[in-house]
Amino acid sequence: MTKRVVTLGEIMLRLKSPGFERFFQSSYLESFFGGGESNVALCLSNWGLDASFVTALPANPIADACVRYLRGYGVDTSFIARQGERVGIYYLEAGANQRASNVVYDRAHSSISTAKPDDFDWDAIFDGAGWFHITGITPAISETSAELSLAAVKAARERGITISCDYNFRKKLWKYGKTAPEVMTELVKYVDVGIANEEDCQKSLNVKLEEGEVDDEVTAGHLDTARYEALAKKMFETFPNLKYQAITLRESISASHNGWSACLYNGKEFFLSQRYDITDIVDRVGGGDSFGSGLIYGLHTGMGDEEALRFAVAASCLKHSILGDANLSTLDEVKRLAGGDASGRVQR
Repeated sequence: MTKRVVTLGEIMLRLKSPGFERFFQSSYLESFFGGGESNVALCLSNWGLDASFVTALPANPIADACVRYLRGYGVDTSFIARQGERVGIYYLEAGANQRASNVVYDRAHSSISTAKPDDFDWDAIFDGAGWFHITGITPAISETSAELSLAAVKAARERGITISCDYNFRKKLWKYGKTAPEVMTELVKYVDVGIANEEDCQKSLNVKLEEGEVDDEVTAGHLDTARYEALAKKMFETFPNLKYQAITLRESISASHNGWSACLYNGKEFFLSQRYDITDIVDRVGGGDSFGSGLIYGLHTGMGDEEALRFAVAASCLKHSILGDANLSTLDEVKRLAGGDASGRVQR
């Protein structure tokens, strides 16, 4: 039996302008709930794993609705601390074609940003758990959240639990006086499975190649995969505790048209996934979380490394067709796409 997966982070109320409208072009906002680690817990639960999400939420009707949302997809919410003053909010304006999407955060002083390590019972949280997942978003929220994140990975390491971390650099969040590399370098020393997009290794951890910037390639819409193999190997040199380094490869041709693939390095072999040409993107938010979910699912359930990578890329590709933060694709849909069926034919 596959052991329980635990994730820790912030879940927010997402308020989005309808369709591809600008902010308040009309008087409506669409509401969803979402956040990196909660998206992973929901996705894994939706695929049949036992997944717990740990956070802090206030005792009010908005937070109650948030908890019901998670429970509706089978996520264990029993370790959520009901304390603090507010649910964080983020506003999303979806981009189209050459106009980029835009995110505005309103999450200062949210409940998780003020939660302390001793607000949680780590023995109970990690009892029977086999995997713990966190991202670089949580330690970016506040200095207290950074302390909580570090305490959590240390508690997981003490119990021999596999730890994954999506480095997730968010420049709009690092405002409390410490840089991302100052905080993340210490946290990643406890990580087994590192997950990054094209720029996270550089901006979250200050791990760079000698020539050029990876994000220059991204905005140019083409990628040199050999450089990512070199980057993954340099991550292993910098953090010898790593067992895997995954890097998602997004070719941003426009806001509506992306190339999507990924690579995985296990210290010996370098794997490059299939590539998907994603046009007419419905919602790209949560695409990275879907990849992380797929990689965790694959490795945690015993897939081979290359199979797990293919599964993860297929899962994240499908997320681009689903509105909202969370990937609601079924396990069969992901397996079908990972197996090569990208026809999109009606299933009767």
